[in-house]
Amino acid sequence: MNARSSPTPAPRSASRLELIADAALALLAERGMRGLTHRAVDEAAGLPQGSTSNLARTRAALLAAAVRRLAEREAAVLAPDEVSKAPEGAGDGTAAGAVADALSLALHRYLSRHRQLLVARYELALEATRRPELREVYDRAGRAFREPMVAMLAAAGSDEPERHALSMVAWCDGVLFSCTAGQFHAAVPTRAALRASCAELLDGMLRG
Repeated sequence: MNARSSPTPAPRSASRLELIADAALALLAERGMRGLTHRAVDEAAGLPQGSTSNLARTRAALLAAAVRRLAEREAAVLAPDEVSKAPEGAGDGTAAGAVADALSLALHRYLSRHRQLLVARYELALEATRRPELREVYDRAGRAFREPMVAMLAAAGSDEPERHALSMVAWCDGVLFSCTAGQFHAAVPTRAALRASCAELLDGMLRG
């Protein structure tokens, strides 16, 4: 992937900070954390030297901007608002079936169209384990997806939605990692296969 590209390019009307954050995400996916510098971001974004430093003076500020932009981009991919309404949906006519429909759609959309964005996410997640200030930003962004998951499972009939949300998020994260950087990276699973696995997990959670 060229450093000037990004998995989902920002619109032409994007602010300079969005352009910088998108360039940072593209660099993280292509070069890793060591390749992320203010100068490299300026070059990747096609901006005059010093532009990134003017808006994100420190490396910590640049990383925080990348995490916030990642959350915005993931919201467009995963559509947590749609997922949280899944129990009202269709599928096989059950709340659990609608949840499986929504999650399989989100996972397949991510794996088939936004794999580089996932690589950038993993780089940032590892860095957050070493930077408490980034950990706070990363966790705050993650709550935008965890909380709808809890609500979705409660609406589907879970008697322990917090605990079940942990299991479901862990399963989703595991599928995304395995199919992007792990043993199953060579092929994207079909949406039908993702839905079947999700339905099996939900059946075990909600049974009884």
